[in-house]
Amino acid sequence: MENVNVKFLKNLQHEVTIGDFKFIIDEPKDYGGDNKGPSPYKMLLAALGSCTSMTMLMYARRKAWDVQSIEIDLKHEKIQAEECENCETKAGKLDKITRYIKVKGNINEEQRQRLLAIAEKCPVHKTLTHESIIVDKIETSSNK
Repeated sequence: MENVNVKFLKNLQHEVTIGDFKFIIDEPKDYGGDNKGPSPYKMLLAALGSCTSMTMLMYARRKAWDVQSIEIDLKHEKIQAEECENCETKAGKLDKITRYIKVKGNINEEQRQRLLAIAEKCPVHKTLTHESIIVDKIETSSNK
């Protein structure tokens, strides 16, 4: 798997390099950024949305279902933990991501429900909803 490199540019702008691809991640001006690229949360939503669509499309193609396209709109918000009936956490705030999935094609209700279940099998969805471990290793250097 390719490494992802994130390098500070200026203010809050960062250049992200993934193999042959480079792009800028930034924050909006009202968060102190220069609005030169999407925010980290927007990139997270983009990763979830594209993975969800790809997973659903691959499944539909394997089944030879008439699915021409899938479009996903995503919304991220912070909610009070007590608003979530099925969550283990009951205090503080939680992240809530809502996916609005639009399927273009000729599918029946059973296929539609199966695609909805397949959406939860997307690897990024699994990463976000299961326990994860992030290991940090830091090195420092001086400007000398």
